[in-house]
Amino acid sequence: RATLLLSRCLLKMVKGNIIVPEEILSFCCNGLQGSTSPPRAQEPGEREKVLGDMASPLPARNPTEVQMSQLVLPCHTNHRGELSTGQLLKWIDTAACLSAERHAGCPCVTASMDDIYFEHTISVGQVVNIKAKVNRAFNTSMEVGIQVSYEDLCSGKHCSICKAYATFVAQGPSGSKVRLKPLTPQTEEEKIEYSIAAERRRMRLVHKDTLKDLLTRSPHDTELETRDGSGAVPAEKTRVESVELVLPPHANHQGNTFGGQIMAWMENVATIAASRLCHAHPTLKAIEMFHFRGPSQVGDRLVLKAIVNNAFKNSMEVGVSAEAYGQEMSISRRHINSAFMTFVVLDQEGRPCALPMVAPEPGDGERRYREASARKKIRLDRKYVVSCKQTEVPLSVPWDQGNKVYLSYNNVSALKTLVAKANWALAREKEKVRMYTLEEDKFLSFRIEMSVCITASRAFSLLSNLRRRHEWDSHYMSAELVQKVDDDDMIYHVVSQMLRHENKPQDFVILASRRKPCSKGDPYVVAFRSVTLPTHPARAEFTRGETLCSGFCIWPESEEMSKVAYYNQATPGYLNYVTTNVAGLSSDICATFEACEKFLLKNKDDLISQLQDF
Repeated sequence: RATLLLSRCLLKMVKGNIIVPEEILSFCCNGLQGSTSPPRAQEPGEREKVLGDMASPLPARNPTEVQMSQLVLPCHTNHRGELSTGQLLKWIDTAACLSAERHAGCPCVTASMDDIYFEHTISVGQVVNIKAKVNRAFNTSMEVGIQVSYEDLCSGKHCSICKAYATFVAQGPSGSKVRLKPLTPQTEEEKIEYSIAAERRRMRLVHKDTLKDLLTRSPHDTELETRDGSGAVPAEKTRVESVELVLPPHANHQGNTFGGQIMAWMENVATIAASRLCHAHPTLKAIEMFHFRGPSQVGDRLVLKAIVNNAFKNSMEVGVSAEAYGQEMSISRRHINSAFMTFVVLDQEGRPCALPMVAPEPGDGERRYREASARKKIRLDRKYVVSCKQTEVPLSVPWDQGNKVYLSYNNVSALKTLVAKANWALAREKEKVRMYTLEEDKFLSFRIEMSVCITASRAFSLLSNLRRRHEWDSHYMSAELVQKVDDDDMIYHVVSQMLRHENKPQDFVILASRRKPCSKGDPYVVAFRSVTLPTHPARAEFTRGETLCSGFCIWPESEEMSKVAYYNQATPGYLNYVTTNVAGLSSDICATFEACEKFLLKNKDDLISQLQDF
């Protein structure tokens, strides 16, 4: 270690044309041998080799990556000696902002922070490690991914705390938005995050509509419950209001209040409201998306309000808002932010305790009560469908109106993740058709691709429509459109040919999700995955089949040429068919893809079929 550190110092000296004493160069060439070991004789050219090794560049790192390590001191903790969540949010926001500004080259402000789930608490004396880097830059906004872990210096233990995604907007000198330069991902992980960032952005934009849709379909007469004979606590008793004066230490170099500081103040009043319900010290487990509606500046007064919206058996939701005003109270307050936080109360063994129920006030209180129940369902859907790895999600997830956005996200992001994998190996090549395989722990995936003389948008339109797939795929007997979810998502009931080892045909219930390119260089995407519907249960005359991840990606190569690729993560029932083709014992997959090419060429100029497509 000493030799390495000294070598790095020498490198700076050499680059700066500073004379290096011969004794030090001899020390570096000989290595650290101990104080009593005589220096060995140098081989011819060894001195030059040492200097050359010192001048060699270190491995390149993402230029937007920021790493922050903070030692948790008593001033950062609560009464239990655990790191305050508000302090952690400030550190997260600071690291993310530094990463965003590295890419933008100008000041940036926090626009939103996605849901955060806290897996563990952090104790005094431990180290918080935060890594932030820009995943993708859009026109004027960018997504920053943040990973938080803690390190125990005594035991050497490392543990993940949370993962977060923040959206930042770059601002010019006059506060105007700045157009951002595109980001080019390098590693496999960066390519996956870059690709899925567009899906996360889409999910943020429809978040409000998802809640409204769920509330519209929910019954309005929600009755209060009682548990263990206890009565409900009036929600008004949990109400908290506090005011904070924004001082220079709370603001950035533009005079705008740090987003992390606002989040910390909001967490503080939310904790007080939760404590008034349970008469104990609650633990924050999750934060729903922060969305900043406007800035606040030094000298502003921030009014922070919190109230318990609903209490479930072991958790409660606290709604909190932030409003700003200047010195003149007569000026109307500006709504800065709103958020919803989920708290639990843990016993000495770390198990959640039962909580008293909440009695909402008539009017707005009842509305907040119902919305909290809807948000709990959305949080469960989002955590179950979006946050889980593919190996943790069952093949067929139940579909309903409440989780449609998240199933669509999971469908497209799973395919994009598969596309971004780096270890694809060419398995077969037959004329224009190339077949690749990817072997992972539990899955064998294949990709088959070729170039076709058709515009990418037209190929996208034709391959999106499963009702026409039987025209080129002999395995498909029929595809019935069961439900048009929206313009980009459809659910089909598909019947396929009889398998060799079965005496009846297979059927599938498939969610088809399609996406047009978000920016230049993105492919057209058509993703498929199995779902379950109450209206289409498994039937005796079919063998119910399932697909975990499959679909098409189409890249424009020129105005008239496109690269069409089909991906499939083979499920156990499909594995034998795939391995037979990969091994060369069958050419069925290649023949099917050649038929797909003929179908595309035949219909590329068919105006009537264009009107009938997906």
